[in-house]
Amino acid sequence: MIKENFIKLFEDAFQKYWDLPAYSNYGEDMTLTYADVAKWVAKLHILFEQCNIQPNDHIALIGRNNANWAITYLATVTYGAIVVPILQDFNPNDVHHIANHSESKLLFTSDNIWENLEEEKLKTVQAVFSLTDFNCITIIDRREENEKAELEPILERRHLKLEVVNSIFRLKYPQGFRKEHVKYIEKHNSELVSINYTSGTTGFSKGVMTSGNALAGNIMFAVGTGIIKEGYQIVSFLPLAHSYGCAFDFLTTTCIGCHIHFLGKIPSPKILLTAFAEIKPNVIFLVPLIIEKIYKKQIQPLIAKPTIRWVLKIPLLDQTILSTIRKKLIQAFGGEFVQLICGGAPMNAEVEDFLQKIKFPYTVGYGMTECAPLISFTPVDRFVPKSAGEVIPVMEAKIINTDPKTGIGEICVRGENLMSGYYKNPEATDSILDEDGWLHTGDLGTIDKQNNIFIKGRSKSMILGSSGQNIYPEEIEAKLNNMPYVMESLVVENHGKLHALVYPDYEAVDLENLNQKQLEKVMEENRVALNSMTASYEAILKIHLYPNEFEKTPKKSIKRYLYSTAFHKVSDIEGQ
Repeated sequence: MIKENFIKLFEDAFQKYWDLPAYSNYGEDMTLTYADVAKWVAKLHILFEQCNIQPNDHIALIGRNNANWAITYLATVTYGAIVVPILQDFNPNDVHHIANHSESKLLFTSDNIWENLEEEKLKTVQAVFSLTDFNCITIIDRREENEKAELEPILERRHLKLEVVNSIFRLKYPQGFRKEHVKYIEKHNSELVSINYTSGTTGFSKGVMTSGNALAGNIMFAVGTGIIKEGYQIVSFLPLAHSYGCAFDFLTTTCIGCHIHFLGKIPSPKILLTAFAEIKPNVIFLVPLIIEKIYKKQIQPLIAKPTIRWVLKIPLLDQTILSTIRKKLIQAFGGEFVQLICGGAPMNAEVEDFLQKIKFPYTVGYGMTECAPLISFTPVDRFVPKSAGEVIPVMEAKIINTDPKTGIGEICVRGENLMSGYYKNPEATDSILDEDGWLHTGDLGTIDKQNNIFIKGRSKSMILGSSGQNIYPEEIEAKLNNMPYVMESLVVENHGKLHALVYPDYEAVDLENLNQKQLEKVMEENRVALNSMTASYEAILKIHLYPNEFEKTPKKSIKRYLYSTAFHKVSDIEGQ
């Protein structure tokens, strides 16, 4: 058990950093101090009391990254209730299902999301509140018409108005709200604090039950590394409802006294680079896809120029060019960051090789929602290229079902950060957690003597070759994605042969005025080049152009299961 109590971490943070800036919404002229945040948390506690919320009741939360999302999360857990963060990318039916399955009594939501939800489909929610201003949007009255004359409503809107909450707040703290008033419920770390619904690979999402201990384990490890310091500027653009963004862009940085700038827009490279230039963050948490896009758009065209390629072959001169590129790339991320931390997926090998070549300060970690999320991480100065970092001290890992030829097997983990199980789903829990407490991740990889994890792919996506070879499509896709006019790709198997679905970089195609036949010719050249770089059993028979961007999980991994039949659909289109 982690000795630091999860709830107490926030109590201490508010008291210690009282006057420091805490939260800003990027693009808005507003900044809340830690004192302001603590006051809003206290007001929401009053609102919860008005709603008859009890400790361990469930409160659902869905919306874009912003200060009020963070305040609602903190108010919920420090009240002793259980927060149910829902990804804003989920479709309305999934949101209805999650709110009902989690038995959430309140729902806090962005106004634009509420417009697409149906009140009658929320079976357990009693009241809905706006994340814009915390005002009550609606009270869901489930009394039958013939009961309304006899039964009192469970909640009344007049009791939930913000002016009523403010009035109670003033009566409760007549001399003003001070540090000493920040005293939260005593809740043991072993108890449940959140239910995170994963994106899932089939059917509805699974609710990961996360204890205070698991979150405290993540926070205290990050604090112990010393890579985040009081007063650091942070740009929070990873989805807060996803465990990675929640743990490190928000919870850890709040506990350390950082100033968090919430980016509510879709984090395209252009928007991100503008935000980085303005805020100049000190630590950046991101997924590899973002840095890969920046590399492909800004760096790859530069180093592909004949003159630059020629210079890079000349000793000394090459270092001058690489040093210049390094400075420009660092400046693109704001110029003030200590290190850039990638998580959520393995990094593209070509991109990582280049980052190593220019001595760029990055590192890669590994985790999953079921570990809240951290499993492995190493700071920049000890990071082993192509790894996902060392297994962190509060966790342990092992490889099972090892391939005798490659040493690759399934990664299993256990430790302080582990989930309690899937909410109301013992079958799913038993399928991933064994009797000795090991979680079977479904990821394939190896572990070296220094406890560094090397990830090769997902066991579900592995393809068995005709002669029994294990083929990891992600490794082939990583090479193909670096080729001309390829935005992203997906390798699939059909009748013992490998095919690649490619979503082209249509922006680049339009700039070069390529027609369909010319694009197909380039893709055939890409296929030949790709096959020269891979083993014979990994050869791609044909590249098929795919019309749309592939659907992705919150950590930007392609939802491969959606495309098991996509090859046949594309083949039908091509045959017409």
